[in-house]
Amino acid sequence: MPDALVQALQNEGLIWLFATVFIAGLVRGFAGFGSAMIIMPVASSVLSPIEALIFLIFAELLGPLPNLPAAWRDGAPRDVAVLLVGAAVMMPLGVWCLSLMDPAAFGWVISGAVATLLLLTASGWRYRGPLTTQIKVATGGLGGFMTGFAGMPGPPVIMLYMASMLPVAVMRANFLLYLLAIDLMLLPVLWLGGLMVWPVALLGLLAAIPNIIANVIGARLFDPQAEQVFRLVAYIVIAASAIVGLPVWKG
Repeated sequence: MPDALVQALQNEGLIWLFATVFIAGLVRGFAGFGSAMIIMPVASSVLSPIEALIFLIFAELLGPLPNLPAAWRDGAPRDVAVLLVGAAVMMPLGVWCLSLMDPAAFGWVISGAVATLLLLTASGWRYRGPLTTQIKVATGGLGGFMTGFAGMPGPPVIMLYMASMLPVAVMRANFLLYLLAIDLMLLPVLWLGGLMVWPVALLGLLAAIPNIIANVIGARLFDPQAEQVFRLVAYIVIAASAIVGLPVWKG
């Protein structure tokens, strides 16, 4: 394992990967989400797909922890728990469906869905009804399905809250809690599936150091009163995820 780790550290793209992790941490600390959308395209260019996913999980696992107490206080942990019930049920189905569907076709479907929802939300549309348990379970289930299907747990939950009337501080806190829990759920899936690459996991833990620093800085930049700035950052990150997810970038 030490030899493999030394080899991983000699990767020519490592400095850019760590720089990307730092930038992603700034966005995650500020908005509560978005780091995977920033890290995965760069990680996938220097690591295999499964290694990129492992790197992402371990690089992100520690980064949000300094902001966890505030997120627990400002957010709604019980609502997040309901989301995770749906996610846990649907994640295996997502993995199964991924084995059946053409990846290119799925890329167009996901990017199109994200772009459509973004346009609706950015246009000023808001969901003014109650966020019932059924809606939360369904949204969490869709997020879990997309986690297994495409490694994208965030868009359904992000869109639900961005279209709601909740304060931005609550939305940001819930994003952080939900995405951190999803990472924890993915770990046993990878381990039990025999997919864990421990040298890459250690590399991710090294990258977690700048990620932690960036998360703290990003959190300090967040202003609960600046809702328009928060929404603008969120829209930019969501739009970037839709563009990055297009199959045209995959050769």
